Amino acid sequence: MATTPFSQVSQSYARAMLELAGDKAAEVGHELIELQQLIDENPTFGLYLADPAIGHVQRTQAMQRIFENKISPLLFNFLRVLNNHKRLGKLEEIIGAYDELLEEKLGKVEVDLTVARPLSQEQLAAAQQQISKALGKDAVVHTYVDESIIGGMIVRVGDQLIDASVRQQLRAMRKRLLAKAPQ
Repeated sequence: MATTPFSQVSQSYARAMLELAGDKAAEVGHELIELQQLIDENPTFGLYLADPAIGHVQRTQAMQRIFENKISPLLFNFLRVLNNHKRLGKLEEIIGAYDELLEEKLGKVEVDLTVARPLSQEQLAAAQQQISKALGKDAVVHTYVDESIIGGMIVRVGDQLIDASVRQQLRAMRKRLLAKAPQ
């Protein structure tokens, strides 16, 4: 789930990149996700970008060989700025912050939906539609299965939790019965 607490530095760079991207924000977001996938697939490359022992001139030359004319000029210049300010070590966090800001700008909200059994495509689509309608935003639903909830669902949006599981209903019922029981 999103809403990870990103550092102020990462949020500032992500916000600046989003503003610079303007109407191409979604395209830049896609490029950043591809860059993140490249780093995930090649952890050594990620370590190279973040290594403070490597001079920014050497890293700039490497980035030119790897990225120039393969990514948008905006993203290439952004990477150069990060390198010049010794912030490439924060690149993955900046990408995460950018993704979160972009989704907010596009009116999307990340939602975790926990259910007792896997949902069919139709059930998932119906749940996504109902959640989107209730929130007034386009819900990006991530489903999780937890058989211990017995039935119903648990919905988490950011730091808000709606527990409509059978397990929770049984707990509440037990609590009410115990409160009424003679001492």
